[in-house]
Amino acid sequence: MLNNQGRPTRSGEASTADTHTFTGNRALDMEEALIFETGRLDATGVDIDEPSAFVSRLGAHARNSEIGLPGLSEPEAMRHYVRLSRKNYSIDAGLYPLGSCTMKHNPRLNEKMARLPGFADIHPLQPTSTVQGALELTSDLARILMTMTGMSAIAMSPKAGAHGELCGMMAIKAAIEARGEGATRNVVLVPESAHGTNPATAALIGFSVRSVPTGADGTVSPDAVRSALGPEVAAIMLTNPNTCGLFEREIAAIAQAMHEAGAFFYCDGANFNAIMGKARPGDLGVDAMHINLHKTFSTPHGGGGPGAGPVVLSKALAPFAPVPYIVARGDTLDFVEHIEGSQAFGRMTAFHGQMGMFVRAIAFILSHGADGLKQASEDAVLSANYIRVSLNDLMSSPFGDRPCMHEALFDDRWLKETGLTTLDFAKAMIDEGYHPMTVYFPLVVHGAMLIEPTESESKASLDLFIMTLRDLALSALGGERERFTAAPRRAPRRRLDETRAARQPVLKWTKPAPA
Repeated sequence: MLNNQGRPTRSGEASTADTHTFTGNRALDMEEALIFETGRLDATGVDIDEPSAFVSRLGAHARNSEIGLPGLSEPEAMRHYVRLSRKNYSIDAGLYPLGSCTMKHNPRLNEKMARLPGFADIHPLQPTSTVQGALELTSDLARILMTMTGMSAIAMSPKAGAHGELCGMMAIKAAIEARGEGATRNVVLVPESAHGTNPATAALIGFSVRSVPTGADGTVSPDAVRSALGPEVAAIMLTNPNTCGLFEREIAAIAQAMHEAGAFFYCDGANFNAIMGKARPGDLGVDAMHINLHKTFSTPHGGGGPGAGPVVLSKALAPFAPVPYIVARGDTLDFVEHIEGSQAFGRMTAFHGQMGMFVRAIAFILSHGADGLKQASEDAVLSANYIRVSLNDLMSSPFGDRPCMHEALFDDRWLKETGLTTLDFAKAMIDEGYHPMTVYFPLVVHGAMLIEPTESESKASLDLFIMTLRDLALSALGGERERFTAAPRRAPRRRLDETRAARQPVLKWTKPAPA
């Protein structure tokens, strides 16, 4: 009997008809041993002189055993990491359909600009008189972002989306405390379909979280918000477009209800890619919103960074924006670090933000122009709806035939009679050369499959992706279970027990006992 939830880790096998090779390699797809198995623990790849006698200053912290790292020659080390890199999927290799993540092409012009010495080689502790160009670029980007969002102030220092959420919510908390309501307004409303970072951010700074239900149409209704409101509510954290790929049409009414109750409106800006140039959150009643520069403006995403999450603030929250911020003093620009009597809640981080992200983002904005940014949003929405309509006759949509925004959402109802799962379908996509879409999120949709093609894919690319998913869907509906339950067959590793890997990770290599 096949185990759909997890299988032993072993080499990839294209099929039972694959020819065995002595090395375990399949053509140029090489089987890579662990680096501990390749190197020697008693040797190094370079010659190092024995150190002269010295007295350690580490005391009880000094190492009392061998370091246990394998020694490799330079060619061995280079080959090891190059081979590993070839196993990693990237947007430069093909379509990356992760929903709610905006994985799109990063123009190489942006990279060229970010590597200019005047931006790449500066240091945050340099005198501001020596980095006037970098300050001007940061100031220009800040002005553009406020213009695009219709907001009154901005904090440029947050490092990514969740950090931006923290910044915006800390500004809201500071504003509430300035009104003398810090002890009583301690609840934040969070829709069921929210990103997981939203309730985590609210809880981190001392708020209690109250869930707001998502309606049958996938959006939040003003009535649901009003029923959750009370004098103890400080804010709502709502994503628009939301994680179901839908525009919250009642956002202005929700904002009005929050403001009438004396509360604030935080908008999660992770999906700004769908509305940039089309709608200004400030005009819709939003008080604070982060912008993921590393997603919306095509800069690198994933791999642990780098990221940037500037936060735009309404007029009501502007006095509470954190330091530092840039001001003009005559013909020069300078950072404001401290202001006597300021209501700023403090600083978010050391230094002044991610300069490399600022350069990439403004290069993207200036090369597109206002009309190009608008078209990018329109094309992202068009691409998602093209996928939605092209698959709707085979795969089920949780919200019917309603047009989506930047991402198309399917559920697993169409798989019910096949005995297959969303995970099985996703694993079969790997054999076809595609990274799976986001699965099982948003949580309000059972067996969710969330696809975001972005605006940077050509029609030919989308057509091949659509036909591949149609072929897979027809196979699933036609009873070809083995294609799915045994997938992936052609990956470097077969299907893993992902639950066990997450709960019981093996973080240390131990040399096997002699046979």
